[in-house]
Amino acid sequence: MASSVESATQGVITQAMREIARAEDLSPELVCRGFAQGTIVSPQNSNRKPKNVGIGKGLRTKVNASIGTSTDIADIDAEVKKALAAQKAGADTLMELSVGGDLDKVRREVIQAVDLPVGNVPLYQAFCEADQKYGDPNKLDKEMLFDLIERQCADGMAFMAVHCGINLYTIERLEKQGYRHGGLVSKGGTSMVAWMKHHKRENPLYEYFDEVCAILKKYDVVLSLGNGLRAGAVSDSFDRAMVQELLINCELAELGRKNGCQMMVEGPGHVPLDQIEANIILQKRMSMDAPYYMLGPIPCDITAGYDHITAAIGAAQSARFGADLICYITPAEHLALPNEQDVIEGVKTARVAAYIGDTVKYPEKNRNRDLAMSHARRDSDWPGQFNLALFPEDARAIRKDRSPEDKEVCTMCGKFCANKGGNQVFGHLLQGTAKE
Repeated sequence: MASSVESATQGVITQAMREIARAEDLSPELVCRGFAQGTIVSPQNSNRKPKNVGIGKGLRTKVNASIGTSTDIADIDAEVKKALAAQKAGADTLMELSVGGDLDKVRREVIQAVDLPVGNVPLYQAFCEADQKYGDPNKLDKEMLFDLIERQCADGMAFMAVHCGINLYTIERLEKQGYRHGGLVSKGGTSMVAWMKHHKRENPLYEYFDEVCAILKKYDVVLSLGNGLRAGAVSDSFDRAMVQELLINCELAELGRKNGCQMMVEGPGHVPLDQIEANIILQKRMSMDAPYYMLGPIPCDITAGYDHITAAIGAAQSARFGADLICYITPAEHLALPNEQDVIEGVKTARVAAYIGDTVKYPEKNRNRDLAMSHARRDSDWPGQFNLALFPEDARAIRKDRSPEDKEVCTMCGKFCANKGGNQVFGHLLQGTAKE
């Protein structure tokens, strides 16, 4: 069976491409060209048919939610509930990142529970299983790792964050710069660095990259090039290790496309606000516009408990400058395993950020909605306001909780409503033009 890249290269428009085109109000031919050029991907799996979601150039910025057990809290039912909550809150994709409990069972139950494309990080389970089997995660071998990737693909994973860009040269950059202010923050990346240092060997995901591509291509799974050395502190942003890994990942994105595999590049991390645009320009230029999956970014380091808001500021800038998929951050970031409410808050906050960025990136797609909302507010058209709102149910609930006597206004201003007063003075100017 041909992969999406192979089909597009041959000019074949698949059903997934048609559905993405319809959702994005684009021509199927344009979407097909994006697949062929590697500027658009869609997390899929030949063993499972999740919702078709397009990620890439010319498409709405998408939002990913991440869930998963930890070694302290491994409640499968809770993770399924979080997955369903993320879907209901409007996430476009979901990552299942468990490291505690029965990892196969968690993955399979989450995949079965939702319609969203589900992704993961295979190194998590690989090192967990090596530790369980041998008492030492460094006893992981290539065969065990690649067999696991195949098993996870067969279960229906739609995209995988695979840490292929960490190699011996990248680690040398990390060492020569004297390590980092914020250390290493990627579980998969840190485990792979430790494995390479222990064995004094190259990363098998880099050394045998063609084999990785072959497995994912077989299932038409998106290979998301993991950002294992991403900056975990704004002071580490754009250091040599981060830039070197990004460079390698962009090279691998090109090689993967040539192998017929859908490719996406992952980015940092903690990035100061003034460096976000440069980061995206660098990735897009070096990867020939491969879709960019931004983890945040978080533009400062001191907002624990409110990192979802901090990340939304960075995410809005990222979307504005061309990022294609935003990974949400929850209020629990840096503090604890997120609960169900954290997941909901994280998804909604990230959706706000993506929308704000898209109003600049694709103004023709969003500004009309904002204009319509302005008219609805001016005219006290409450049903119209709710229909246009990003979160209608939340808006209705707040108004219902503090309902005014005069149903035309709200309890913020009451009888001193500025719009009502303004319309009484200037309403004659709206005749025939008002409510266009």
